[in-house]
Amino acid sequence: MLALVYDSLLKLHLIVFQPEKLNWFDELEEEISKWEGTTIQLHKFGGTQFNFQHKELGHLHSNGVLDILFNRKLKAELIADGRASEHHVFIKSGWVSFQIKAHADVKKALELMQLAYQRTHK
Repeated sequence: MLALVYDSLLKLHLIVFQPEKLNWFDELEEEISKWEGTTIQLHKFGGTQFNFQHKELGHLHSNGVLDILFNRKLKAELIADGRASEHHVFIKSGWVSFQIKAHADVKKALELMQLAYQRTHK
């Protein structure tokens, strides 16, 4: 519950101080929602969760951190290439994090989400 409140406060901060980021997040959501078999819902800790056939691919927190699940081998490659960072909480898992700081990062975030989608869409 506290995480949902915190994420809501982050979103309010964006509305006031960085409203353009909300447009970037909308772009990401709109594109992913076009992919066959994907759905979007509220994440249990706040933000937006992206699913493929009811299984979570990743989620976007209101501070612009996109968390995506991969296997550990691919996670290591993405981190080594600088395309993603260690997950901010679950370091020993397949989760990675990617920070959306600029509009150009939306394309990079979509590439990461597309990679996760392709792996599960076989």
